Amino acid sequence: MTDDKQIQLFQTTDGGVQLEVTLEQETVWLSQAQMCELFGRERSVITKHINNIFKEGELVRDSVSAKIAHTASDGKTYQGSFFAHGGASNDRY
Repeated sequence: MTDDKQIQLFQTTDGGVQLEVTLEQETVWLSQAQMCELFGRERSVITKHINNIFKEGELVRDSVSAKIAHTASDGKTYQGSFFAHGGASNDRY
């Protein structure tokens, strides 16, 4: 692995999608809502995909998920489930 740290942003043809991510060491953490926005899919589709990944043993839940506090648009802080991409925990994902 190189020391290059990159984030790729994906944009729709009409210029939509703004994605804020949580970075911790070499890992990007996304909520299911952020994954829905990034991939343009309904939450049920993202949930089903994530559950299949864990069910099939492709990734281990404790290695790639965490409860992280985040501030919502209403200004309140909530604990939410976030999922990792990158870093040593799931290089193949």
